[in-house]
Amino acid sequence: MLEQINTRPNSEDTPKHYLIIGQGSIGLAVTNRLAAGVQGVDAPMVVRGAQENNKPINKGQDSKHSKDSKDSKDSKDNKNGYRLTGVARRARQHYKLSPQASFIQADARHLSVAQLATVTHIAIIVAPDSYEAQSYQQTYFAIASHLAKLADSLPHLQRVVFISSTGVYGQDNGEWIDETVAPIPPKRDASGFILQAEQVLQAAYYQRAIIIRPSGIYGQDRQMRLRQAQQQDKVAIPLQAWTNRIMDTDLVTIISKVLTHNTPSTLKPMYLATDYAPVTSYELMRWLCQQLNTKAPLGQYDSGVSGKRLHSNIPRAWLAYPDWQTGYGDILQTLSATTAI
Repeated sequence: MLEQINTRPNSEDTPKHYLIIGQGSIGLAVTNRLAAGVQGVDAPMVVRGAQENNKPINKGQDSKHSKDSKDSKDSKDNKNGYRLTGVARRARQHYKLSPQASFIQADARHLSVAQLATVTHIAIIVAPDSYEAQSYQQTYFAIASHLAKLADSLPHLQRVVFISSTGVYGQDNGEWIDETVAPIPPKRDASGFILQAEQVLQAAYYQRAIIIRPSGIYGQDRQMRLRQAQQQDKVAIPLQAWTNRIMDTDLVTIISKVLTHNTPSTLKPMYLATDYAPVTSYELMRWLCQQLNTKAPLGQYDSGVSGKRLHSNIPRAWLAYPDWQTGYGDILQTLSATTAI
């Protein structure tokens, strides 16, 4: 049980300063969403996948030093007193960042107390260079560990939101999982490092650390399942392999709402960022094939039950796509309209 109580300045007396670590497709969309909401301007809000995430800097690059871009030193306060800063390791011109946001070009593992001195809210939205476990250790865990070490030196910091993964759950027999179920150790070492990152932040920031665990992310630019449904030669799919979905734009909404929520006492310590309709991979693929008029895959009857079924604790009002049929139906409608043009 976490008994320590951290005293912080009254949130009403501290001008809010949001820092978004990672300007990949989700991080960039969150930054631009906040720029639009905070500043009242028409900033880009569509999730796109071309921008880079805040990945660890490779050997040969400047991994020891970080630098502020010119505009990061000029506060971007609006009439309500909010500030917004994006962090990524490449130069600002590589990202379609709203002009209303400041920017720091940095490796998040080396952010300094001086750079974070005025920050009140941090969102960590990063991705590894590869699927190797070491890459997860060098991103999720390394960034979380670094920020945890700075906890006592950041008196204005009110909230740290960490974007984790439902991969931290080692459960793999079709179990129902809700917010009260603790993960059993995951089979993948990579997922283990994500879980350790969660624990490091919770140990350092206590109730100020909020964990968001997204399930399988899909969207207008995330169409792996659709491409599989369009293939002529399909491999057989286990009949009882459970999967869970969240539309990328809904995930952006969830992160934005948790980060900016004005009543900390009503926030949950962990959010299962998934829709309200778990589905087997077989059922999902059959449905997509039906919509696309392609041949459905065969089912594997002897594969047993696998995966997990997640019970979302996201307020339904936050979800534009509360089930996968609605989400994929919207994508298919967009594709149909584009093809017609």
